Amino acid sequence: MSSDPREDLLVPYAQRASQTVGRARPENEHPFRSCYQRDRDRIVHGTSFRRLDGKTQVFLSGKGDHYRTRLTHTIEVASVSRTVARALGLNEDLAEAIALAHDLGHPPFGHAGEETLDRLMKDYGGFDHNEQSLRVVEVLEESYPQHQGLNLSYEVLEGLRKHHRQLIAPDGTAYPSPSLEAQVANVADEIAYCSHDLEDGLASGLLRQEELGELDLWRESAAQAEAESAGLLLNSSPRTQRKFILRCLINREVEDLVQTSRVAIASAGITSVSTVRQHPERLISYSSDLKTRNAALRRHLYQHFYRHPEVNGANENACLQMEAVFGHLLQHPQQLGVHTLKRLERDGLARSVADYVAGMTDSYLRSRYETIA
Repeated sequence: MSSDPREDLLVPYAQRASQTVGRARPENEHPFRSCYQRDRDRIVHGTSFRRLDGKTQVFLSGKGDHYRTRLTHTIEVASVSRTVARALGLNEDLAEAIALAHDLGHPPFGHAGEETLDRLMKDYGGFDHNEQSLRVVEVLEESYPQHQGLNLSYEVLEGLRKHHRQLIAPDGTAYPSPSLEAQVANVADEIAYCSHDLEDGLASGLLRQEELGELDLWRESAAQAEAESAGLLLNSSPRTQRKFILRCLINREVEDLVQTSRVAIASAGITSVSTVRQHPERLISYSSDLKTRNAALRRHLYQHFYRHPEVNGANENACLQMEAVFGHLLQHPQQLGVHTLKRLERDGLARSVADYVAGMTDSYLRSRYETIA
């Protein structure tokens, strides 16, 4: 195994690259990059990663220059993951690699697009972006002549299976929990999307600070921001105000997450990676108080932002376009890309069309729709 001197800094229950289960297809180790560093680089250089820049987070691509896309969301998740992993003495490279890959399977048009594809695929196994992210890195990416997919290490793939109720090791044994690094990336996803959706909602005018002020977590973060700014916050621009308040909110969440997780790890008697995986519950978590406050904030987002007519109306129209393109390709499979056509016999027509549509950016799907409308 490629040695990494930084492993000496990790806690005993961190996942070390030198102790990786390995890859489905064995490879020689790199002289100075660990397997998780190589995984990160394979993900970032992949076609699917670049396409995230053209995929909706909440607002459809092209709505505004400052709103998040799947790519900016992914970068923010990776940043939070590294911060939390370092604070807990875990493997930053592994947490980052999982974070960078976690949304590779997201289709265009955000969660509305995922719901549409799932409905269209209900007779063929359905569609789930988490499973599609696995499919992307294991099958669909074409970067190597020796094999399909990216041949990532087992631990990164485990992190992408984080929603599975039971995980299966390569030797066939089942276990309940993924690595702590995978758990970190999962909660970092929640921290990132909640905070940046609040910022995008406020920037768009669909959310209002006055209404958010009725929620404990926002009100406390605003008070902290005012204190840290030495009274300058109220005289700053609305953009500066919301950014600084969200900075304090993210800090609050990250600090609570680190402190609560440390206590949970110690209380559970965790001493090794194997005891992490055999533990029946996830150990990376907020305090119960912050969970309650976060839940109230997320409910506000759903009620006043995600379900807002301006968001829903645009997404519903876009999903009608997705449905039309999906149906057209089922009837005219010869119009699938050359790489997708090669997989027809193996994967079947419906799954191949779903792969093709899920890989599209928002703008490319719109352009395909225009050719058939």
